[in-house]
Amino acid sequence: MIILEKNSQKQNMLNGAMILLIATALVKIIGALYKMPLTILIGEVGRGYFASAYQIYTPIYAISMAGLPIAVSKLVSQYIATNRFKDAQMVKKVATRLFIITGLVGTSVLLLVSYPYSIYVCKNVGAVYSILMIAPAIFFCCMMSIYRGFYEGTSNMKPTAVSEVVEAIGKLILGLVFSYLILKYGLSRYEAGLTVFGKTVADKSEALSAIYPFAAAGAILGVTIGTVLGFIYLKTRYKIRGDGFTRTQLVNSLEPYSRKDVTKSLIKLAIPMVISSLVLNISNLIDATLIQYCLNKAIDKDYNTIYNMYKASLEASQTLRKDTATYLYGCYFASQDFKNLIPTITLSLGISAIPALSAAYAEKDKGKVRTTIESAMRIVSLIAMPAGFGMAVLAEPILTLVYGGTNSQNLIPIAAPIMSACGYATIFFSLSSPVTNMLQAIGRADVPVKALIGGSLIKVVANIVFVSNPKYNIKGAVIGTIVCYTLICVVEVIALLKLSKTKINYVSVFIKPLGCSALCAIVAFTSYKFLSRIFPVGDISSHFNGMTIASCIAIVLAVIVYFLGLLFSRALSKDDIIMLPKGEKIAKVLEKYKLLG
Repeated sequence: MIILEKNSQKQNMLNGAMILLIATALVKIIGALYKMPLTILIGEVGRGYFASAYQIYTPIYAISMAGLPIAVSKLVSQYIATNRFKDAQMVKKVATRLFIITGLVGTSVLLLVSYPYSIYVCKNVGAVYSILMIAPAIFFCCMMSIYRGFYEGTSNMKPTAVSEVVEAIGKLILGLVFSYLILKYGLSRYEAGLTVFGKTVADKSEALSAIYPFAAAGAILGVTIGTVLGFIYLKTRYKIRGDGFTRTQLVNSLEPYSRKDVTKSLIKLAIPMVISSLVLNISNLIDATLIQYCLNKAIDKDYNTIYNMYKASLEASQTLRKDTATYLYGCYFASQDFKNLIPTITLSLGISAIPALSAAYAEKDKGKVRTTIESAMRIVSLIAMPAGFGMAVLAEPILTLVYGGTNSQNLIPIAAPIMSACGYATIFFSLSSPVTNMLQAIGRADVPVKALIGGSLIKVVANIVFVSNPKYNIKGAVIGTIVCYTLICVVEVIALLKLSKTKINYVSVFIKPLGCSALCAIVAFTSYKFLSRIFPVGDISSHFNGMTIASCIAIVLAVIVYFLGLLFSRALSKDDIIMLPKGEKIAKVLEKYKLLG
C-alpha cells in the first residue's frame, strides 16, 4: 500500500530515483541481452527496418509515456500537497478516459501512415511490416501511463519500475523467439529451392534481403506484447492494492472539485508537456527521416566512394546496393543504443523530481526547490560525465563486448567512430531530459519547446550539408547531434535556474564530477592501450578475445579510480550516499573520515 502521511516511510525524491535507476539499469541489461542476439539474427539491414519502425512510433509513444503521465504525476502531487486526496483519485478517473481515446487515435494514425511512410520516407516497402506490428503498442502504453503517472505522483516509483522490467523481459523472450522462427522458416524455404515470402531468389544474399523485413517485424511484435504484459501487471496491482489512500486521509480531504474542473486542470497541464515531448520526438523523426533521405542522395551521387569506404563491411555482410542506406542506418542506430542508454537512466531522476519539485514550488519553499534541483543535477553529472567520456575513449572495445559475434566485423568499424563522437553529446543529452522535467514541474514547459526547436533547426541544416555528402555520409549525422544537444542543455539549465530563482553550487554540481570523469577517461584509455598489448586481440568475432579482456579490466580500473576521485575531492554529499542500499551506514563511515562534501 502507498502511504502518504507525513510520519510514514514516504519515498523521497532520491529514493524514488534510485528505484527507477535500478529498474532502468535492469531494463538496459535486458535490452543488451536482446539486441546482441537480435543483431546477429537479423543483421544491420534488419536493424535498419527495426529502427525505421521505432522512429515513426516514438513521437506518438512520447505523448503516452513522456507527456501525459508527467501531467498526471504533477497534478496528483499538487493535490496531495494541498490535502486534496479525493481530487487525486479523480485525476486517475479522468486520465483513464483521456488515455483510452489517445491510445486508440495514436494506434489508428500509425496504421494509416505505415504504408506511405515506408514508400516515401524509408524508400523501402519492407519497413511497413514492422510499423504494423508496433502500432498496437501505442494503445497499451497509454493504458500503462494511467497507472504510472498516478503512482509517480504519490512518489511511489515501484510500480513503474516493476512494469518496465516486465515489459523488457517480454520483449527479450518473445522478440527473439519470433525473429528466430521467421529467419529459420525463410532460410528453410531458400534451401529447399522455394520462394521466400513470395519472392524468387537467386542466392543467399537475396534470400536474406527478403527475410529481414519479416524477421524485424517479429522482433517488433515482441516489443508490442511486452507492453501488454506491463499493462496487465499494473492493472492487476491496482485492482488488488487500490490507490493506497487511507480512510483518514479521504475523510479529512478538502471538498473535491468537479470532474469538469479536474479535467480542465489535467488538460491545461498536459498540453504544454505533450507539445514539449512531441517537439523533441518529432525533431528526432525528422532527423531520422532526413538522415535516410540524405543517405540515399549520397549513394545516388557517388556510390563508389561510399562502397570503397565500407567495402570490407558491405562484402562481409553480403549487403546489396539497394539495401546500403538501410544497412548504414542500422549501424548508426546500433551506435545510438549507447547514446540513449545514459539519458534513459537519468530521465528517471527528472521523473522522480517532478512530485517533489512541484510540491515545493506550490508551497513556495525556496530551500526545497534549491535542494531538489541541485541534487538532481549533481547526480546526473555524476552518472553522465564518466559514462560519456568512457563511451568516447572505449567505443570500439565496448561495441566488441556487446556485439562481438558473427556480425561484429560488419557493424563495429562503422558504428565505433559514431559512438565515440556521440559520447560527448551524451553528457548534454543526459542533463537536458531531467532539466526539461523540472521546467515542466514549475509550469514552464514552453522553455524546452523553444530550445528544442532551435536545436532541431541546427540539426536539420547539419544533416543536409554533411549526410548528403558522400565523403561524410552517415558519419555526418553526428555533427548536428553534438551541436543540437549542447545548445538545448545550456539554454534549459540557464532558464531553470533563472525562473526558479535558484543558485546552485557549480563546483559540486559540475566541476568536481567533470574533473573526476576526465581522470576516469584517462585511466580507461591508457590502461586499455597497455593491456591490449599484453592480451592478444584474436578474432574480433569472438566475445572472449584479448580486446574484451583488456576492455573489461580497463573499465573496472576506471570505475575504481573514479570513485576514489569522488571521495578524495569530496564530490559526494550525504544525500547522495543515503539513497544507496545501507546508505546511512556508509555515510557515517565516510563522514568519520571527512570524505563527504
